[in-house]
Amino acid sequence: MQALILAGGSGTRFWPLSRKRRPKQLLALEGERSLLRETVERLRPLVEPEAVWVCTTRMLAEDVRRELPDVPPSQILLEPEGRNTAPAIGWSVRSMPEEARRDVVVVLPSDHRVGDPAAFRDTLARAARAVKREDRVMTLGVVPRWPETGYGYLELEPAPKGMDEDGVRRLRRFVEKPDLATAERYVASGNHLWNAGIFLFRGTTLLDILARLQPELYRGLEEIAAAPGKVTELYPRLPADSIDYAVMEKLDSLSTLPLDCGWSDLGSWAALDEILQPDDQGNTGRGDVLALESRDNLLFSDAGTIAVLGVSGLVVVRTGDSVLVMPKERSQEVKKIVQELSARGREDLL
Repeated sequence: MQALILAGGSGTRFWPLSRKRRPKQLLALEGERSLLRETVERLRPLVEPEAVWVCTTRMLAEDVRRELPDVPPSQILLEPEGRNTAPAIGWSVRSMPEEARRDVVVVLPSDHRVGDPAAFRDTLARAARAVKREDRVMTLGVVPRWPETGYGYLELEPAPKGMDEDGVRRLRRFVEKPDLATAERYVASGNHLWNAGIFLFRGTTLLDILARLQPELYRGLEEIAAAPGKVTELYPRLPADSIDYAVMEKLDSLSTLPLDCGWSDLGSWAALDEILQPDDQGNTGRGDVLALESRDNLLFSDAGTIAVLGVSGLVVVRTGDSVLVMPKERSQEVKKIVQELSARGREDLL
């Protein structure tokens, strides 16, 4: 099996810690290793670094290579510019040698958290066997732990009709992020999974599908393969679509395996708060922090000290040049600050 890790994102919801030159995937938010490094390490021994491919940006190339010294440098692929996930995945797979393209390829985000790596590997191995045996295209869906409105969902076919001996389920459709009442109904049904953005397929099969469903993208990839020296000129012409929209939602034979492994997309400071160990007052934190007569706060210091007194429900983040303070429930809105700083020309803080 080959692993393709998508590592070109900017992670704006973790500002001020996450910056353009040090985005979320390069941060150590929970332990001592970056999320990118954890993504590679949790694949062992199922996928060793020699079979790992990373799609990232030229700006991040040096840091990614430093984080992943065991991954062959030639397998760290540098996108000329961001064009969404369909071009990134198609170009990365087409860049693999033919022998690797014939393998099962698992596509993974670089900035997610998995609490039980052994359970993750077990599910991944079963999915890979199904792909290899039947040339399926699969996506792994996370067993929902609460009615989350921030994730898309996968709706499954009824179990007896849609399940095989390995527990593989047939997928009925992708569902957009729901409102709370709809999310509660999804979770209660037992027939919906969170969309984690993890896909498996033979590389050659994906390219065949692109040729059929996205001929313009496929032709562009073949142009680049024929003249790799022109990638900077040709890549920006590729259609900028997500892999969900371009391929997965158009397939009528997509399958899934339920994934139950303590997964989180770590999509906000509040999501980090959920996985850190709280003190007896419900405060979580990292770095040099002090909370007195305060409850249910997340305090994260990357430089210097944070001290709070008599407050509750806050996120307080300190870096060398910035401090963020906000109610925890507004964690998804950090991008408003990033947008305003950009509008003010504060590139020094981005």
